[in-house]
Amino acid sequence: MTDATVSEAELQVERRPRRWHIAVFLLPALVVYSAVMILPLFETLRLSFFNTVDGQSTFVGLRNFQTLFGDARWAADFWNALKNNFFFFVIHMLVQNPIGIALAALLSIPRLRGAAFYRTAIFLPTLLSFVIVGFIWKLILSPIWGVSPYLMDLVGLKSLFAPWLGKPNSALIAVSLISVWQYVGIPMMLIYAALLNIPEEVIEAAECDGVTGWAQFFKIKLPLILPAIGIISILTFVGNFNAFDLVYTVQGALAGPDGSTDILGTLLYRTFFGFQLQLGDRSMGATIATVMFLIILAGVSLYLFVIQRRIRRYQF
Repeated sequence: MTDATVSEAELQVERRPRRWHIAVFLLPALVVYSAVMILPLFETLRLSFFNTVDGQSTFVGLRNFQTLFGDARWAADFWNALKNNFFFFVIHMLVQNPIGIALAALLSIPRLRGAAFYRTAIFLPTLLSFVIVGFIWKLILSPIWGVSPYLMDLVGLKSLFAPWLGKPNSALIAVSLISVWQYVGIPMMLIYAALLNIPEEVIEAAECDGVTGWAQFFKIKLPLILPAIGIISILTFVGNFNAFDLVYTVQGALAGPDGSTDILGTLLYRTFFGFQLQLGDRSMGATIATVMFLIILAGVSLYLFVIQRRIRRYQF
């Protein structure tokens, strides 16, 4: 038997069978995902370059974007919604995520009693419907039949109570804190899982060097969970710039008072579907959706190609 024959026989032995069943099992999920996500995305992007002229769909290029950014009425609503959206995101980054990290650090204490109960109680609001959460907090904060004035009176702080959801200066802060209350369990659980993934040998070595307590958390544990914190930050960014449901439930489609809680999601809803006397405009709605997509894409790209590469990862 020649060398060529031997090598060919070895190739036949080493050649793996084609696993067609993988494609068969993936196909239904791919079809559903394409129908629900991919095709609507491309159709939205396409629709942003068209407009209805004399009942006909006409290609207008970037004219819709010029209208959104240049027309006085459209630009005022858009920049107000974008500003509110950034403020909404900043509150989550500065309040929700640090609280989630602190709670995870406390719950990871080995000898903490009732840790399972606390984890469940804090994570439970994330499982509730946004309709229930919005309605409950509207009742709690109501100056007429809410329990907030009574509870604050018990601790002598009733003079500080105000109709926070009805004042333009405080409505967005109040809605943001309601969202923080509902979703703080997500960063808590992700950071908690990252803390549990730290090997005991690392913790024991730190204790042998005299690093304990909060010093151990900031000097040893925090650098090790930075990748998890980065993931939480980008998830917060994407979730906040896709937000709509809670603001709609608490403040309605007009996102009052005086548009002080209007974000890109509620602006998109009113523009695309119409509300009260405002007629729906599919082209302008698709334009706003495209801008939202580009903002989210820019943020995710910045994290993946710039920030994530600078985060040091440790292999155990």
